[in-house]
Amino acid sequence: MAEPRHRIRAVHTASTVTVYQAYAPEIGLPAARGGRFPAAWKRDRMTWIKPSFLWMMYRSGWGTKDGQETVLAVEITREGFEWALEHACPTHYEHGLYPDRATWRRQLKQAPARVQWDPERDLHLRPLPHRSLQLGLVGEAAHRYAEEWTVAITDVTELAHTIHAQVRDGALEAARRLLPAERPYPVADGLLAHLRT
Repeated sequence: MAEPRHRIRAVHTASTVTVYQAYAPEIGLPAARGGRFPAAWKRDRMTWIKPSFLWMMYRSGWGTKDGQETVLAVEITREGFEWALEHACPTHYEHGLYPDRATWRRQLKQAPARVQWDPERDLHLRPLPHRSLQLGLVGEAAHRYAEEWTVAITDVTELAHTIHAQVRDGALEAARRLLPAERPYPVADGLLAHLRT
């Protein structure tokens, strides 16, 4: 069966969902050590979280891009994740979701979260036909993410490098076995209705 164009796939438990971010070591290492974002993490800036490990690998170059050398798996509450989705606005105007561009612009300006659907990636980081969720948090949402929603932070940089090495060596099955077990995330009816066409 074909993968739906818009669907959230993530590692999740009954109470948490795992998202990924990549930071410079001076932010990422203390965050992983303490299980909390350090004071140097700017709570007043937009921060993007990604439930897709491979999309994070694409974005961070397997944890090698400047300022993205530390890849973090951040386990957050499902309650917080779903609050962000409920209060999010798409980053691009979509005909049919809003009556007009002006309405969408007003909503985007006020929203504490933003959603972007970008092509999911394969092990070679090539785009796939279906989309992966990127969730941008700002203002209230960014503060809640750092102070309330975060349950655990794990440094997965070594995992990223190991999988990348196997992909480079052509050991795709071995690489695939190491990938986090992302599966469809169950969302309540209507939760994503304002975020996809």
